[in-house]
Amino acid sequence: MDVHQVIKRPLHTEKSVADIRQNDTYHFEVAPEANKTDVKRAVEEIFDDVKVLDVRTARIRGKQKRMGWQKGKTPDVKKAMVRVRPGDVIDIGY
Repeated sequence: MDVHQVIKRPLHTEKSVADIRQNDTYHFEVAPEANKTDVKRAVEEIFDDVKVLDVRTARIRGKQKRMGWQKGKTPDVKKAMVRVRPGDVIDIGY
């Protein structure tokens, strides 16, 4: 799998920003079929001079939504929490 297909986008939430500041941990939305090794390799290849120490993944099920009589579901996503060496910075816009 190509490294640019593994990482879809960075996640920007209050918890992810706090994790960056306190634990050097970045959150990304990743491809559902990507494993921890794929995520580690992709982060180290895309972002130069970054050493990944730990990767945790979680599958988040989509929520049921309704609008009037119409029923639907938000998509399922897989996210990865990537911990890097202290001092390493990934510039993702915040």
